[in-house]
Amino acid sequence: MMLLASLAAAPVRAHAAALDGQFRVNSAYVVLDHDVLQLNAQVQYPDNARIRTALQGAVTLVFQLEVTITRPRHFWFDATLLDTTLRRELTYHAVTGRYVLSNDADVEQESFATLDEALDRLGHIQDMPVLVQSQLGAGPWQVAVRAGVRRGRMPAPLRALMFWSGDWQRNSPWYTWMLTL
Repeated sequence: MMLLASLAAAPVRAHAAALDGQFRVNSAYVVLDHDVLQLNAQVQYPDNARIRTALQGAVTLVFQLEVTITRPRHFWFDATLLDTTLRRELTYHAVTGRYVLSNDADVEQESFATLDEALDRLGHIQDMPVLVQSQLGAGPWQVAVRAGVRRGRMPAPLRALMFWSGDWQRNSPWYTWMLTL
């Protein structure tokens, strides 16, 4: 009887989601360079102990940056000119103690000593070509950028434990602006 009373009086602790923390697109803009639209963006990704532990436990995190360019139309659906996603994976290499960032095709890899450095690099998108100016047509256009992170590959024993966990996927709100050239 006494045990039940002490459990009921214990404070309820809220479950922290794995991707809790600041997560948003702070700024984004497009520049025209040699008739190519290039995206520049600053994204703030979450950084917490659960992310560090997951990476050090051989879980891969997939970071993505979605970019859409649409032309608003009256009395009809907007015309989509571009809908693309930049995907990159972050892993922890236990032997070297470094965080490894690779692109979608594992062609390019960068290595970082700390998770903060890796997340900072992930958050700086610079001169990413998105569209050739001749593909735009009549404007104005609406550009939208959204960042996302989700759990990627993981060791087989963890797959069974993480199967029911839905807190390993998160998207930032859309960052939008009107583009006129």
